Amino acid sequence: MNSELDAIIVGGGLAGLTSARTLCAAGLSCQLLEASDVVGGRVRTDAFDGFLLDRGFQVFLTAYPQARAMLDYPQLDLRCFEPGALIRFRGKFHRLADPWRRPQHIVATALSPVATLADKLRIASFRKHTTRVPLTEIYDRPEQATIDLLHERGFSEIIIERFFRPFLGGVFLDATLQTSSRLCEFVFRMFSLGDAAIPANGMGSIPRQLASLLPPEVVRINTPVEAMVGRQVILSSGERLSARAVILATEAPVARRLLGDSYPADGRSVRCLYFAADEAPVREPILVLNGDGAGPINNLCVPSQVASSYAPPGKSLVSVTVLGDHSSRNGTTEQVRGQLRSWFGPAVDAWQHLKTYEIQYALPVQSPPALDPVAKPTVVGDGLFVCGDHCDTASINGAMASGRRAAEAALSTLRN
Repeated sequence: MNSELDAIIVGGGLAGLTSARTLCAAGLSCQLLEASDVVGGRVRTDAFDGFLLDRGFQVFLTAYPQARAMLDYPQLDLRCFEPGALIRFRGKFHRLADPWRRPQHIVATALSPVATLADKLRIASFRKHTTRVPLTEIYDRPEQATIDLLHERGFSEIIIERFFRPFLGGVFLDATLQTSSRLCEFVFRMFSLGDAAIPANGMGSIPRQLASLLPPEVVRINTPVEAMVGRQVILSSGERLSARAVILATEAPVARRLLGDSYPADGRSVRCLYFAADEAPVREPILVLNGDGAGPINNLCVPSQVASSYAPPGKSLVSVTVLGDHSSRNGTTEQVRGQLRSWFGPAVDAWQHLKTYEIQYALPVQSPPALDPVAKPTVVGDGLFVCGDHCDTASINGAMASGRRAAEAALSTLRN
């Protein structure tokens, strides 16, 4: 039994890595225990036949305040998406661009049938509503479902169905848009104030950078935790570790197993399919949305158009997202390929299916009142703390912010 550690962190995702970084920077001795063979949790990239496959389509929003404070952006070599989206509607692709950053597309956006002129003016108003106030004010606004917020803001059913449902539904993994309006306003603010990007070497570069800032002896991979008794951690191997503080930085279902059945752990699932193509179906680094609402595909992109390192020379990588409601009923590879064929023609038949990721717990469910408050208390027992994206906004920023808060709470306890 080790009684000399100041802190043990269970879980090596972004929340756990942020906690460990905060504690080590304060001079405390700690050990981070990660069950899998690499840190990162759900933010992970696999190398596969020369391609880089993120485990589920994810983007990094450069405006995330916690990420700005902790990450070295130049080292991540971020590659940015084109602001806006291409929306598939009635047999054609229509552009909805960000006129503030892409004024050259104002005419195409103005003529786009995926939104009324009044909707486009309301987007400008919504942008001001979310960006010209402190973030704390957004977190204090009345919480409701995102769909109710959109109606309250006066958006038409046209833009809700053709843009907001596939766009925000893809962000929240919630096509019903029952997710909290506080998360909606936070996400809209982040997209408005910064870029959507991916690191040149995959999303897994983010946790790797955080881990590189820790002393090498801090991180233990392939070390699953079987149980916790107070501030004692029991590993699956039977080994027991103890510390003056224990931070539980796992995803919510694991936290529920270790803390007890009352811990909320509902999650949203997603299916992500990757294809290799000889030619990119989309020539821009832009998100493609299903504005018709029919078929399994919610959104797709070509990551290799954003960062060429995602695919070997002469090849393109296509990423397709199928939300939980569709994945079991009509999200098979052939059904997805059939819809892709209707969008891009017979060339799709030659695409090679690389891999499908079935992610049962991809994000926590955050329907109201899940974000009241946004920043959840971190103390759950004597010397026991909890963090993760289920303790804040369901985002990279939320995971990191909650990890920092848990570490600061542990520091305060230990110093007292």
